Amino acid sequence: SGNAKPKKFSALDAAAQVLAASKEPLNAKQMIDAMAAKGLWSSPGGKTPHATLYSAIIREIATKGKEARFVKKDRGQFAANA
Repeated sequence: SGNAKPKKFSALDAAAQVLAASKEPLNAKQMIDAMAAKGLWSSPGGKTPHATLYSAIIREIATKGKEARFVKKDRGQFAANA
């Protein structure tokens, strides 16, 4: 594919960046807000982007375990897996 569009972050990539820069754990809604504020990612019109993001993070933790970019902290709260 020869389309040289600037790489759009996936929501998951953007969330990983936001968490890496955050000192506190965040919930999915806070991540979505921060991603939009930083211009990393904005919802393509889905009504519940935070629910979609939450599922994706849980899935990455489940499939990658210790290699995941995320770690679950509290109920609904995630931090970067440093």
